[in-house]
Amino acid sequence: MTDLRSFIAGLPKVELHVHHVGSASPDTVAKLAARHEGRSPVPADPQLLAEYFVFRDFAHFIELYLSVVDLIRDPDDVWILTHEVARELARQQVRYAELTVTPYSHVRRGIPAPAFCEAIEDARKRAAADFGIELRWCFDIPGEAGLPAAEETLRIALDQRPDGLISFGLGGPELGVPRPQFKPYFDQARAAGLHSVPHAGETTGPQTIWDALRELGAERIGHGISAAQDPELLAHLAERRIPLEVCPTSNVRTRAVAHIDEHPLRRLVDAGVLVTINSDDPPMFGTTLDDEYAVAARLLDVGEEGVAALARNAVSVSFLDEPGKQRILGEIDTYLAGRRG
Repeated sequence: MTDLRSFIAGLPKVELHVHHVGSASPDTVAKLAARHEGRSPVPADPQLLAEYFVFRDFAHFIELYLSVVDLIRDPDDVWILTHEVARELARQQVRYAELTVTPYSHVRRGIPAPAFCEAIEDARKRAAADFGIELRWCFDIPGEAGLPAAEETLRIALDQRPDGLISFGLGGPELGVPRPQFKPYFDQARAAGLHSVPHAGETTGPQTIWDALRELGAERIGHGISAAQDPELLAHLAERRIPLEVCPTSNVRTRAVAHIDEHPLRRLVDAGVLVTINSDDPPMFGTTLDDEYAVAARLLDVGEEGVAALARNAVSVSFLDEPGKQRILGEIDTYLAGRRG
């Protein structure tokens, strides 16, 4: 595994399911907590954050996640967060990432939508120059905030339309948040040219995935692991080549899966479903994208070729333009050939 870990560390990658706030490193969270000391329960000591981010269940995770969201109080905070997330991804040889951003959460806390979008765009351009990484945005609805959040997220997306915005999503808790109610908002987003990438089937059953496909026009599914319970759904995903954005450690940390050895990744792959490997909220879950590739390699019992195939999956189903895809696929092939030689 040591040699495989070394291979993974140098492998060019893309990341398709990673949250903006959830990617804040302990140092970044501590820096933001220090800026707002006395007004947040989040520790300003990076050493204490690992203990802080121990989740009882998915609802508790959302509670702690929102406490970090509360640290993002002005455009400077947004810029710092975005630039530091890009730095960490680039350190792992990520060439392109689609970051899930929840503008509603920041706008309702007092950051004007134009200022928020300007900050992420400026940080995106700076990250490309500083780290050689391309970032794109998925603006997602925080499902727990209901239809008012959907209305506002759509308005921000269509009114501001930052250059990096490519997709429209739905996150937050799945229980008690039916997917079909969001259909009108996804219809409008898709009509405006945005891709549909809702979360579904992490903490609920296969019906949530069916709803995301039929009602929201999902092109990729965030998580989607409960598809393993439905042979008809597995066949549908495999036949239509609808990708799942799988985040193994996240599923364990949020208690969606009891133990990593019970994760259905192998069953999904064996059924012919196209899967990508992602990190979700890496520092909060004590993981990295490199770690997730190592976990996937063990669950699938694959070596360098198999890991490279997972990386190619993510490139191929990303919303990057075709020349960009070919460039990264070429990098993967060159890297793999160099290891063989």
